Amino acid sequence: MIIKSASFLQSNTNVAKLPKADKPEYAFIGRSNVGKSSLINMLTGNSKLAKVSATPGKTITINHFIINGEWYLVDLPGYGFAKRSQKDREMWKKMLDEYILGRQNLVMTFVLVDSRIEPQKIDLEFISGLGENQVPFAIVFTKTDKLSSTQLSANIGAYKKTLLKEWEELPTMIVTSSEKKIGRDEILDLIEKYNKAFN
Repeated sequence: MIIKSASFLQSNTNVAKLPKADKPEYAFIGRSNVGKSSLINMLTGNSKLAKVSATPGKTITINHFIINGEWYLVDLPGYGFAKRSQKDREMWKKMLDEYILGRQNLVMTFVLVDSRIEPQKIDLEFISGLGENQVPFAIVFTKTDKLSSTQLSANIGAYKKTLLKEWEELPTMIVTSSEKKIGRDEILDLIEKYNKAFN
C-alpha cells in the first residue's frame, strides 16, 4: 500500500461522537511509552502526524486519522500508566471497552509490545480480553532495532511460549522498528487485505 495522504481528523473521549462508522478502522494500542506515536508516524510517512512525547501516558483521547481518504487509523490511549489517578484510569478503561467492543467498523486492533522486555502481566491480560471477546488483533513488537537478532529471537520465543499456555494457536505477530522502518510493509499489506474484504 502506498500512503498518499494522512491527516488528523479528531480527538474524542465520547465514543458516541466518533466519526461515522462507514470506513474500515484500525486501532493501535499498547502500554505507555511503547513507541506507538513513532510507529504511526513511520507507517504513514509523516514524522509529525502523531505527537511523540517524552512523557508516558500523554495520549488520553481516541485520536482518529484519515488515511488516503479510505480508512481510519486510530491512536488509542496507552494503558498501565500508574501516575494517573484511579478515577482517570477507570474512565479510560470504560471508554476503551466501549470503543473496542462496540465500534462496528473496527477491523483490527494492533497491540504494541516492547520487544526488549519479558511478557508483562498487563499486556497479557489485555490480549486475553481481546481473545475472550473475539476482537481481531495482531501483536506488534516494537523497538526491535535495540536488540541483537539472537536476543530478539529469544524474547519473541519467550512471548510465544507464554501465550501458548492459554492459547491453542498464536495470533498474528509483526516485528517492527520505527527507526529502521522494519515491519511497515507487513502492517500496511495486512490493512490493505482487510480493506478489500471490508469493501
